[in-house]
Amino acid sequence: MKQIKGYLDPPKILVLGFITVILIGALLLTLPIATEDGKGLSFLNALFTSTSATCVTGLVVVDTGDTFTMFGELVILSLIQVGGLGFMTFATFFFLLLGKRITLRGRLLLQESLNNTSIEGIVRLVKRILIFTAVIEIIGGIILSIRFSFDMPIGKAIYFGFFHAISNFNNAGFDLMGEFRSLIPYVDDPIVVLTVCLLITLGGIGFIVMSELYEYRDTHRLSVHTKVVLLTTLILTLGATILIFTFEYGNDKTLEPLSNTGKVLGSLYQAVTPRTAGSNTLPIGDLTQPTLFLIIFLMFIGAGSGSTAGGIKITTFAVLVATAWSQITGKEDVVLFRHRILMETILKALTVTLSASFLVIIVTMLLSITEKGHDFIMYLFEATSAFGTVGLSMGLTPELSPIGRVLIIFTMFAGRLGPLTIAFAIAMRRKPDAFRHPKGKIMIG
Repeated sequence: MKQIKGYLDPPKILVLGFITVILIGALLLTLPIATEDGKGLSFLNALFTSTSATCVTGLVVVDTGDTFTMFGELVILSLIQVGGLGFMTFATFFFLLLGKRITLRGRLLLQESLNNTSIEGIVRLVKRILIFTAVIEIIGGIILSIRFSFDMPIGKAIYFGFFHAISNFNNAGFDLMGEFRSLIPYVDDPIVVLTVCLLITLGGIGFIVMSELYEYRDTHRLSVHTKVVLLTTLILTLGATILIFTFEYGNDKTLEPLSNTGKVLGSLYQAVTPRTAGSNTLPIGDLTQPTLFLIIFLMFIGAGSGSTAGGIKITTFAVLVATAWSQITGKEDVVLFRHRILMETILKALTVTLSASFLVIIVTMLLSITEKGHDFIMYLFEATSAFGTVGLSMGLTPELSPIGRVLIIFTMFAGRLGPLTIAFAIAMRRKPDAFRHPKGKIMIG
């Protein structure tokens, strides 16, 4: 990653940019006009909510639908949109509207923001991102609005429809249903479940993948990255759906009371949402232990690189699995779709995964100290959800102490920027060593 003389490097600018957006959002949410009681949120709660929205997480210390006025909800929705697409994408949008040229520095920032490998065609990609986002959110909003109109006044249905479409496409998980219910009332509704699952999946596969799929009719070619994202997404979704259906089939607090169709829809939604949307149609606190561990695993992986989602990313996971398989089978090269994976990519995957693991472990340990009286899995679940910018919770979030809230704020922020920034930081041009040390042998396993 290049740094232009006299300017901060792109990772620092991105970090400062996100901090600025979060602080502005927090200040707006402290205003009396933002809450129904006319008092505004305390600064800590406002900071938590703003961070959760900007980092497209969805963890909430107060219920969104019951606490905020339309002004407060629109502030949250704006933060979700800016955080999901990246503030640099929006800055580019305004520059293009004004007919301004995007400088080299701006292109480098966009490359970092979108986790792209090159600045070539980066402005064209941004234009497509804006078009894809508008089209998908509008179609999703219309479908959900029509469905919600059967349950509420048409004006409220339109507002709810577009709010939930934008929230779920950006993998945020904020909802307006009230009483921390999320989308549980629609657990067996095929229109809501399938629409929101599609929104989450499209937001999670990444804009580079969507762009390649759009061009496929002309190029008839997909990159290794796109093939890995699509195949891994399919495997994780189908596998998780089957496992959740199996684990929860006899659970009288989740799937057991539902029809067979409802059981499938409930399992599918709960398999998709940990990738990292955060809304739910099954009560998380009532899920069985195997399902909770499976969800923790899915939240840690996350979705595609260059998407609105968090986690270590499914491409990272796929590279690690392929590396392990090549070692087990005695192959020298790591191969995916008949392409050799570079050692540099493997090292990046290991670095991101280890960094993420250490973060989750440390935050889990600290939560177990500051938030006493809960099962250990609640701390692990909360820490992983925050890191993966998922937003699912077993009920611990509203009960967090001030120290616990600060910990989760930091984890959400690190989860949104950490792996991305680490990946590009280690991609900088390495300085050659003046000499090489002798080889050392270490026994592994």
